[in-house]
Amino acid sequence: MECTVSWTGAAGTRSGMGFIAETGSGHTLVMDGAPDAARPENGGQNLAPRPMETVLAGTGGCTAYDVVLILKRGRHDVRACSVKLTTERADTDPKVFTKIHMHFTVTGKDIPPGAVERAIAMSHDKYCSASIMLGKTADITTSFDLVAA
Repeated sequence: MECTVSWTGAAGTRSGMGFIAETGSGHTLVMDGAPDAARPENGGQNLAPRPMETVLAGTGGCTAYDVVLILKRGRHDVRACSVKLTTERADTDPKVFTKIHMHFTVTGKDIPPGAVERAIAMSHDKYCSASIMLGKTADITTSFDLVAA
């Protein structure tokens, strides 16, 4: 896997903190920093997600993918799945995630709660590379709601 990240800066000025990531699979992702009123040249323009937000989004995508796939492989009639991730970060640099809570909402027909619980646990403990990696610095907790279709 590879990815090239290039600084875009503000158009024509090479200031600002915008970046474009070009992934090995041929896709692009735009990122930007938060504006900095005290030092505008060091801040972003709030035109795209922050890099740490993309880490969080990728982790959510990784674990949701696992949960859906595990439920489908178990022949469960899963119709929708979302996961809301909330975090706490360290106060000092590096401001790593110290706590992450993942709340899943799974919609389906006749899915036993135990199947959802098992799918989340399997993702968390075995399959989701992103959450397992973040678990080295963060306490990760999970919960879920099961909605009947």
